[in-house]
Amino acid sequence: MVSVSIDGTLRSQTGTSSAKAARDSGTIPCVLYGSGENIHFTVTPDSIRDVVFTGEFKLANVNVGGKTYRCILKDIQFHPVTDTVNHIDFLHLVDGNTIKVNVPIRFEGTAPGVRAGGKLVQKLRSVKIKTTPETMVNEMKVDISKLKLGASLRIRDIVTVAGVEIINAQALPICTIPIPRGLKNEEEETAPVVAEAGEAAAAE
Repeated sequence: MVSVSIDGTLRSQTGTSSAKAARDSGTIPCVLYGSGENIHFTVTPDSIRDVVFTGEFKLANVNVGGKTYRCILKDIQFHPVTDTVNHIDFLHLVDGNTIKVNVPIRFEGTAPGVRAGGKLVQKLRSVKIKTTPETMVNEMKVDISKLKLGASLRIRDIVTVAGVEIINAQALPICTIPIPRGLKNEEEETAPVVAEAGEAAAAE
């Protein structure tokens, strides 16, 4: 698992006015929970860049109050206009405790349907899993090496990982390779020819 180290500064006060003051000073108010107590602190925008603005799933080692907590991002609030980060919730990971997280999907292999002229269309970019810190994964791999033109893969086609349960509906589409219009037209044009050839053979 890839992890990012984040240094935080404890907040002496909490509440709306304290959070606003933190943002006005250029820092981001945060809360860490899951370890028996809620810890309120602030971080700099630069310190969370590699864990927030990424398509990868990463752990966060939060250093605050002289202790280090292994965490995941549980919730992020963005400013409705500027898209700057307004607040972050971190969840402390405790061995043996079940958690639910979203992890990205990564395709493996080359689809025959792509080699035949089709285009892989991704319907789902992440899946929700239930696991524990000991068996956590940072992605779910999907094998597309047998995906043909006109075919699709669904959640049920993902190979399961020990200790990891996918929560999404089993019938939910992950990806598909539609038959290109040009190939459809070719099939439609050749179909009558095949039929006529068959009829001619029968007549003989």
